[in-house]
Amino acid sequence: MSLVSVEHVSFNYTRDRRVLDDVSLSIRTGASIGLVGESGSGKTTLLRLLLGLTRPTAGRIRFGEAELDPGNGAFMRDYRRQVQAVFQDPYSSLDPRQNVLGIVGEPLRSLGIPGDRRALVEAALVSVGLEPGILGRYPHEFSGGQRQRIAIARAIVAKPKLLLADEAVSALDLSTRIRIVELLKRLAAEMTLVFVSHDLGVVAALCDEIVILERGRIVEAGATRKILADPQHPYTRTLLDSVPRMPA
Repeated sequence: MSLVSVEHVSFNYTRDRRVLDDVSLSIRTGASIGLVGESGSGKTTLLRLLLGLTRPTAGRIRFGEAELDPGNGAFMRDYRRQVQAVFQDPYSSLDPRQNVLGIVGEPLRSLGIPGDRRALVEAALVSVGLEPGILGRYPHEFSGGQRQRIAIARAIVAKPKLLLADEAVSALDLSTRIRIVELLKRLAAEMTLVFVSHDLGVVAALCDEIVILERGRIVEAGATRKILADPQHPYTRTLLDSVPRMPA
């Protein structure tokens, strides 16, 4: 069953600059999908469209049976509860003036979600491997990996159906990156995940399915293991060849 359907979507920043060109993609419930491509491939633009931050120039995006309409306030309020995002830089994505309770609890307040908000925040923190005792602390008091865990807790506190992650581990050191990938993999067993990255190694470890974007077009898509073992498109082979390897 498709949770989100991208149907013949194109996007132009200007008349002469097409960033996405006739992209179609089905995101089924429970899938973990990696969107992979070099800078300028259109993967972050596609993520912005999935977040409802802008409209396609052509085509449409459906969430379930309803068309994603950024201008429909009632629809977008519900959509924001169902779809949350984690971004690349955990420090800039957190408000330095708010403590952890305020940061992680923000979606509960803005979306009007009922219940014991403190208890919900504490549960979200525990689920990402953090202690509830940090509620009164501020972003500058944490390491990069801890800040990214706080950002992930904020994204999942409202129990969304879909988690969108934009280069969510690229700003972290290697050992921290491995731990955050393991966390995201565990969360992907509980919700649908779309992971945007240029790093095929991370996508191979995290995602069951992969979509390769080149210059705004999907050039290859399918099961991650199959595509990485036997890539059919020259661009996919180029990406694979660029993955660093340890010397023999």
